[in-house]
Amino acid sequence: MKNTTLRSLIAVSSLVPATTVAADTASVTQTSFGRLRDGREASLYSLVNANGMKADVTNYGAIIVRLFTPDRAGRMDDVVLGYNSLEEYVAATPYFGAIVGRYGNRIAKGKFTVDGQTYSLATNNDPGGLLCHLHGGRVGFDKVLWSAEPLLVDNTPGLKLRYSSKDGEEGYPGNLDITVHYWLGNDNAFKIEYLATTDKATPVNLTQHSYFNLKGEGRGDILGHVLTLKASRTTPVDAGLIPTGKFAPVAGTPFDFTTPHSIGERVNAKDDQVKFGGGYDHNWVLDNQTGQLALAASVFEPSSGRTMEVWTQEPGIQFYCGNFLDGSNVGKSGRPYHHRTGLCLETQHYPDSPNQPNFPSTVLRPGAKYQTSTIYKFSAK
Repeated sequence: MKNTTLRSLIAVSSLVPATTVAADTASVTQTSFGRLRDGREASLYSLVNANGMKADVTNYGAIIVRLFTPDRAGRMDDVVLGYNSLEEYVAATPYFGAIVGRYGNRIAKGKFTVDGQTYSLATNNDPGGLLCHLHGGRVGFDKVLWSAEPLLVDNTPGLKLRYSSKDGEEGYPGNLDITVHYWLGNDNAFKIEYLATTDKATPVNLTQHSYFNLKGEGRGDILGHVLTLKASRTTPVDAGLIPTGKFAPVAGTPFDFTTPHSIGERVNAKDDQVKFGGGYDHNWVLDNQTGQLALAASVFEPSSGRTMEVWTQEPGIQFYCGNFLDGSNVGKSGRPYHHRTGLCLETQHYPDSPNQPNFPSTVLRPGAKYQTSTIYKFSAK
């Protein structure tokens, strides 16, 4: 079948029934990734772009399992942390590679009020001994089976993922319908498009929780990675990692990444904010808050030459440097993930926004659309 014909079919139906879809050198391949305890089968979708860059994604948790990108010599390596099997993800994972929600990040004491009604959520996290709700609760979007459709449009491989979160699920109000598109562009950009609608007012804050190591998965810590953040302020937190509601300038602090700094340079600084997070685990307020797609962050890894840019429409980004990794998670390479062997750059609205009147609202109402995009773009130098 010619490439133009295949694209036309996909454009009309948005559904590719075959297990393999290909045009030129780009392709999408579907295989089994195992079965859940209730018998439902999870799939693994391999997206390959025209340059040979590859992303493996499972519809369990919408997890990016592997992401192969070239170094300065053109050698491919997997740059995300994770597991080889479905069973390992089900057993124990610190959100490796998943879409998290209904609300990514923390909500203080697991409570919020919308339109005069207070809702109670699971308190599944307790930094500093203070209980909070984290990443959607005990069974968030990282632990559900999404429906999936492989796509190939204009020689760009993609995956359409859908999930319907029922009214009352994990304590949240309203039936929420979510669609996430993953696209692996031929410019080596991994794009994520989010869309959600609801039938009742509810907070929504979706994000992608991949842990990156640009040296390669299992190849040591990320302290030598050089980070730049387009953010001159943070939302400082208390001992429970809940924002105080204030905005703090980063100038003169260990949080100033407006110019490039290695992650390890100040990660152990004698600073209360660093102490609360056990390192970096904070939300930065992006300087560009127009809602347009803009550069938020860049990371350079000197030994491989790999660079990752993060572009987003979101107003904030959570930089987390794997402070809670303790070696108990053994990854795809057979090596344990020790302290600070991966970093997350989670594009988002600010933590605890439902309880913070000074923050941009995260409440989605009937008739409105939650619609936002983020891009992780890879290159080498």
